[in-house]
Amino acid sequence: MALVLCLPLLLALLRGPVSEAQAGPRTTPGTLDLGYLPAGNYETNIQVDSGPIEILFRVVRAFLFVVQPNPFPEDLITKTVQRKFEYIKSDYQKVVHYELGFLILAVLGLLFVVLLPLVGLCFCMCRCCNNCGGEMHQRQKKNGDCRRRGFAASLLVISLIMSIGVFCAFAANHHLTMQIKGVQPLIKSNFKDLRTLLTHTPEQIDYLVNQFNIPKNQALLDLDNIGPLLGGRVQDQLGKQVLPALDAVLTMAGAIQETRESLENVNASIEILQEGTHRLSANLTRARENLNNTLNDDACSEARAASTCSVIRNSLNQLSINANFSRLPPVTSQLAKVNDVLRIDLAHLVQKGYAAFNNTPKLVKNQTENIIADIKSTLDSIGTNITDAIKALPIQKMINDFKLYLTQTETYVDTYFPLVKQYDFYRWLCGIIACCLLILILVFYFLGLLCGACGFNKHKTPTTRGCVSNTGGNFLMAGVGFSFLFSWALMSLVVSTFVLGGNVEKLVCEPFKDRTIFQVLDTPYLLNAQWKNYLPGVLFKNADVNLTFKQVYSDCKENKGIYTSLQLDKFYNISKFLAINQYTEDLTFTFDSIKINLSTIVLLDEVGKQNLLNFSFSGIDGIDFAAYLTEVNKSITKVDLLSFANELEARAEQLPKGALENALKGHASNIRMIHHQHVIPLEQEMSTLNQSIRLLQKTSSELMVKVSQVLATVESAQLLINNNASFIIIEETKKFMGMIIDYFEQYFQWVKDSITMDVAACKPLANIIDTAVEMFLCSYITNSMNAFWFGLGGATIFLVPALILAVKLSKHYRRMDSEDVYDDVETLPMKNMENGNYGYHKDHLYGLHNPVMTSAMEQW
Repeated sequence: MALVLCLPLLLALLRGPVSEAQAGPRTTPGTLDLGYLPAGNYETNIQVDSGPIEILFRVVRAFLFVVQPNPFPEDLITKTVQRKFEYIKSDYQKVVHYELGFLILAVLGLLFVVLLPLVGLCFCMCRCCNNCGGEMHQRQKKNGDCRRRGFAASLLVISLIMSIGVFCAFAANHHLTMQIKGVQPLIKSNFKDLRTLLTHTPEQIDYLVNQFNIPKNQALLDLDNIGPLLGGRVQDQLGKQVLPALDAVLTMAGAIQETRESLENVNASIEILQEGTHRLSANLTRARENLNNTLNDDACSEARAASTCSVIRNSLNQLSINANFSRLPPVTSQLAKVNDVLRIDLAHLVQKGYAAFNNTPKLVKNQTENIIADIKSTLDSIGTNITDAIKALPIQKMINDFKLYLTQTETYVDTYFPLVKQYDFYRWLCGIIACCLLILILVFYFLGLLCGACGFNKHKTPTTRGCVSNTGGNFLMAGVGFSFLFSWALMSLVVSTFVLGGNVEKLVCEPFKDRTIFQVLDTPYLLNAQWKNYLPGVLFKNADVNLTFKQVYSDCKENKGIYTSLQLDKFYNISKFLAINQYTEDLTFTFDSIKINLSTIVLLDEVGKQNLLNFSFSGIDGIDFAAYLTEVNKSITKVDLLSFANELEARAEQLPKGALENALKGHASNIRMIHHQHVIPLEQEMSTLNQSIRLLQKTSSELMVKVSQVLATVESAQLLINNNASFIIIEETKKFMGMIIDYFEQYFQWVKDSITMDVAACKPLANIIDTAVEMFLCSYITNSMNAFWFGLGGATIFLVPALILAVKLSKHYRRMDSEDVYDDVETLPMKNMENGNYGYHKDHLYGLHNPVMTSAMEQW
């Protein structure tokens, strides 16, 4: 029922033009911060908190499960509706089988309604004839006290049980009234959520449109920076070959500079070594002559010194020069040619090549200025088309229609809700009256028990019972009388509410909780024999769409967008209008027209190339490196002067003390001095010459090949720039265009996701159904109604044993007109007095007065 009531809401919201399209979305690798779609704050709370009375509701539902354990008759209801409620014999059997528990209890209740008044009428007539306990005479029995106490205790327990039932009925009756009072704020909350939905949906659409500026501004920013972005990418690709070529030329320029320095070092070292060895040779000659003169002294002719002097004299020829640098050829001509090469600053020419290559982003920007303007114009047109496509959604018209319908519905509810409250007051009053009738009966029973228990005196005879005890018995009989008067009306109320409330719980509330009721509503050709699916037939006049109540309710329950919940893509496919291809055709064409010419970039001019060739012909490869290395690998002198001096000094120690020994030691010191002053500087200079020669040798090795390779690398890089750069430019332009298009693809995907999942989130529609069925019909009305008849019915049923016990117990409290007497009263007077004269004979049968009774009355 609630679903049918909600259909006009869906119809008003969804009427509008529809169309069909199909497109496949693309994913984007980049990320744009498109923000979050503004969403309304829905206030309706569907959570039910019944409080402590929920325990009673669960007990009632358990009782209904015992009464009706059969599953929901989905097939039976479906067939019945399809046949337009035309039953056949087998259907009646199924209905009876399903409703068997309700029928049995209803029949028992109707029997109660019919029979109890008849029994009460017969009982009253019988008592008027002094039968059925109507005579004011009590038969005396030995277990009288036990029976009286048993009757009183049983009646008290039953009355307490009835009191619990009345309390439950009263609580359920009051709970329903309180819940009805809370319905209006809940309904207003639902209306407020619907208005929030209607208010925020246009804002969400505007937000989607306005967010187009984010990818557009990002694209414009990238286009303004096309030099660093596109030009930088082209430069990076070309740089893989260009930069190594320039680096090789720059390395060669450094090699030329190092070659000149090495040649200069070679010339300087040769000159120093030639002069140094000449001086060293003169010093060694003088030292040898002086030492020879010393050895010619007469002291050496002595036997003790002759052998030592002879050994020293034989070693004098070692004091001479070993290396001869005068034979090394000079490198003056090679140095002159290298100096001629260095007159051209090759490093500066290479830097000019670097600068020209690094100017690639600027060249790209300058050569694409006109095209960038066309691309920006194309982006503006894309924005206009997207705005028109999004605003073409039939949402605004739906919202306007729905607002009108919502206003009318809200006015209707506000107008008739006071009437609902008035009828609920009448219902509440009837419930109170029903409870009060039971309370009245219970009051008579409790007063009867109280007065009877308090006023009863076991020493009193039935005819002499006190006023309080007699009043208690009268209260009990009054309760019995009211039980016969009102029990049929109470049971009638119980039966009617039981049948109605129980079936609503089993046929509506339980199927709604487990969604079985939606399966019935979604049965093909159920509500309309011409429509396979009823909901799309009503909403879109297209019953072939697989749109079900269950799916719509579940999606709205999850707060999905109305576009997804109602499968609007079958009628208005937003993907068609947000297909990236139809917006990027002009953009792609404009990007394809980009032509960039980098032929103005010159890595190395002809002067620089000739300079490299001149260096290769400088002649350094003609230097006799073997002669140089041979000489520098020799020692300066034939003997190590320090070792010679030390040995000379040691031999002087072997001579006798005297002038000869001192003279030889002096010669040793002079040789050491020569070593420090001449040999060590010459060795250092030889090391410098060695390094320079080896550097020149390394440079000269395959010099022509190296220069040729450098020139070939430069030519290849220049050829790439002049002829083959267009391919790289095209590839990088496509990537740049892809980056621009990716922004809009991401935006389109975000728009599609937002429209399908977030725009017009239909949680309020599910809340309306939940409010109407789960809360109002089931939680508020049905639960309270079932709890009411459960408590009232339980109390009413216990009226039967209560009135039986009350009738029997009243005999023990009421004052009798006559009582039993014993035949042996004279022999057992005290026994008769103690037991209240419980006998087995009636005094009026014999026409005798009870002497005990007479004595007692006289005493009283």
